[in-house]
Amino acid sequence: MPKYSFQLNGEKVTVDVEKGVRLLWVLRDVLGVTGPKYGCGINVCKACTSHLNGKAFNPCAVPVEKIRPTDKVTTIEGLADTVPGDDLHPMQEAWLEHDVAQCGYCQPGQIMTAVALVKRVQREGRAITDADLDAIRNVCRCGTYTRIREAVRTGERLMRR
Repeated sequence: MPKYSFQLNGEKVTVDVEKGVRLLWVLRDVLGVTGPKYGCGINVCKACTSHLNGKAFNPCAVPVEKIRPTDKVTTIEGLADTVPGDDLHPMQEAWLEHDVAQCGYCQPGQIMTAVALVKRVQREGRAITDADLDAIRNVCRCGTYTRIREAVRTGERLMRR
């Protein structure tokens, strides 16, 4: 079987899997990283959202051979390590402050999407708008969208400190 290497949450990993295996299955089944959730497997629900080189992506839609050895994959498990000091990322703190999670299944993907959004709008030199929040397409079966929106705005403020 072919071997594929990349950085996962700050550590170099190498996996020995068949070509065509989606990265989500590599993360969950081979590497034991279960933060990215399996929801749909077709890039619709966004429960698996993680970061690839700092940008949100859905590993359920990416074959492992598309990941390069220099690529940096960050999952919810490694998110706090992307900021200095704290045990939690500021967006995770905002999630707790607003008591967002009910069942919690979608929350890793929601948080990873929110962090990528905040970073993008910060690079653009602007604040998050309602249109930005409306464009988030992560599915939450519990319907905590109002609290998610509030937490994203709080997370944006916390990420500026």
